[in-house]
Amino acid sequence: MPITLSRTRLAVAATTVAVLAGGAPVAYAALAGQPPAATTATGATGATGATGRAYVETRLLFGTARPDGGPVVTERQFTAFIDRYVTPAFPDGLTVQDGQGQWRDSTGTIERERSYELLLLYPAAQGGSRDRSVEEIRATYRRLYGQESVARIDETVRADF
Repeated sequence: MPITLSRTRLAVAATTVAVLAGGAPVAYAALAGQPPAATTATGATGATGATGRAYVETRLLFGTARPDGGPVVTERQFTAFIDRYVTPAFPDGLTVQDGQGQWRDSTGTIERERSYELLLLYPAAQGGSRDRSVEEIRATYRRLYGQESVARIDETVRADF
């Protein structure tokens, strides 16, 4: 019995090491902001076929209902906000999409409201300076329109123009 148990443990340990060793390069590449190399059936790696340069894609989600029960943020107000606070910080371009959002507020109530998604794309090398601008935009919207939060989603992507 001790021999079988030790062989079982050895097999489990060897399998664990193989799985971890195989996944480590992908994890490190992802953490470093590099796309992982494609793996063929034989285990060889190659280019993924992605074109373009590394960019950061930041998406901000803006609600329009006010937690204090005040008037909703209108389309005109939101457009003015984009013109005054976002465009000067991101003059190369941006995208705004209309949406319907839902989230749980600080009291536990599920809120449903008209929302806007702002999509920003900027070179990954500019991440530090752009991060400050994004945080200023979020803070300004919360302050001006009494919002509890403005959601932020960041991803490293490849883009070509």
